[in-house]
Order: sequence, then C-alpha cells, then structure tokens
Amino acid sequence: MPGRSSSNSGSTGFISFSGVESALSSLKNFQSCIDSGMDTVSSVAFDLVETQTEVSSEYSMDKAMVEFVITNRELNHYVMAVQSAINHVKEEQPDKIPDLKLLVEEKFLALQSKNSDADFQNNEKFVQFKQQLKELKKQWYPEPCG
Repeated sequence: MPGRSSSNSGSTGFISFSGVESALSSLKNFQSCIDSGMDTVSSVAFDLVETQTEVSSEYSMDKAMVEFVITNRELNHYVMAVQSAINHVKEEQPDKIPDLKLLVEEKFLALQSKNSDADFQNNEKFVQFKQQLKELKKQWYPEPCG
C-alpha cells in the first residue's frame, strides 16, 4: 500500500508511525491511573495509622507504593525508548528499516540499567507519602517522655 511500509519488508520509503504514536498517547494517559493508585494507597495508609491498625498493614501499603513507583518508572522508560527509536528512524532515514522492536528493547534496557534507589527520592508522590506518614505517626504515636 502506498505510503506504508512494514518493519519486515526491508524496503525504503515513507514510514508511518501514527499507530505507534497513538499507542504511546494511550500509555501516557495511563500515567493518571498510576497517580490515582498512589493517591489511594496514601489515603489507605494514613487511615491505617489513624485507626492504629497493625503495622503489617502499613507495611503492605508501603510495598504497594514502591510497586507503583517502579511501574511508573518502567512506563516512563518504555515511552522514552519508543520515542527515541522513532526519532532515530526519522532522523537517520535508513535504507533498510531496522527491527523497531529490537531497537526499542535495546533503548529500554539501557534506561533500565540506570535505575537506582535515588529514583524513589525523585518521585514526588513517594516522598510526600513518606513525609506525611512520618508526621501522622508522630501525632498518633507520640514518643514517651522521660
């Protein structure tokens, strides 16, 4: 079909990324779902502290928040990898269309290899969660005098 080329054809010509860009847009919209999940976990954790529920439940909320941060980081890395691969192909305009899946995987793995615990300190919602939880504990579980 004119104006289209598949990644397996190896032919030259115009490559349409509209389908990929549409999928990326949907993935970016998923970010709000992650944010909502983090807000819900925070709310539940704060309620657990206020109702003086056992610590293991609070620990579970902390683990859930960590999972959201990891999911958020992976989503961001995947989106960046796809965008980078698209930009690479658009800028280079290679004679033979590269294996886009492989290119995205390579870029994603390179981003993932740079992960560190510092990423948690850079996540605003996670930092806010930890600070608010600490403050609530001070209110509900004051240190004994003396």
